[in-house]
Amino acid sequence: MTSAFRLVFGSLMSKGRLVTLGVLGLIPVLLGLALRTQDSGVFNSAYHGIVEAYGLGLLVPVVSLVFASAAFGDPVDDRTLVYLWLKPVPRWRLALAALGASICVALPLAVVPIAVGVSISGAGTELVRGALAGTALAVIAYCCLFLGLGLRVRRALVWGFAYVLIWEGAVARTARGAARLSINVHARSVASRIAHHALPTNGSSMRVGVAVPLVLAAVAFAITVWWLARADVA
Repeated sequence: MTSAFRLVFGSLMSKGRLVTLGVLGLIPVLLGLALRTQDSGVFNSAYHGIVEAYGLGLLVPVVSLVFASAAFGDPVDDRTLVYLWLKPVPRWRLALAALGASICVALPLAVVPIAVGVSISGAGTELVRGALAGTALAVIAYCCLFLGLGLRVRRALVWGFAYVLIWEGAVARTARGAARLSINVHARSVASRIAHHALPTNGSSMRVGVAVPLVLAAVAFAITVWWLARADVA
């Protein structure tokens, strides 16, 4: 699995991806600097602006989507998946290597800028801890969810963006039933509970907020392993 991890990790570390997503990561830092000049309401502004709207609403799912979908998507596109697929190791270990590589790249690019932006704003350590927990949980869950996209469908980024915008951005924020299966809603619930902020609409308890994304992640990972075992790599 180590060689597979290194292979996938190296393919993900393209200059174009790192520069583009690194620029997106500067935005929460700039927002934090701007909020630092406010006389009051910094906590609420930092939560809604940096953590909720930009962080969990855009940066975290986009970064996770780009890297997780590329973990298998790049080898499929350049027809090198066969070199991974023919390795004499169980398929779940190959999937775990690809997942680990995508998480290792996505976590610092998505989580660190949000935490830095909140810290710079002066919103307090509780919100920093909440931001770290909520965004890290979301990165792990999203990476598991998007891992199989590049393996299964063409234009994985388009399908992933549609999911983020339509399901997470609209449906799950208004429909209570959809919110129960929303990574975004549960991640925001975890962040708000740690930060002692008001829960989002259709928010969940701490236990449910952590458990549901992890269960969804496990199910998505299992489906990816099943797809990988039956992939046509010829």
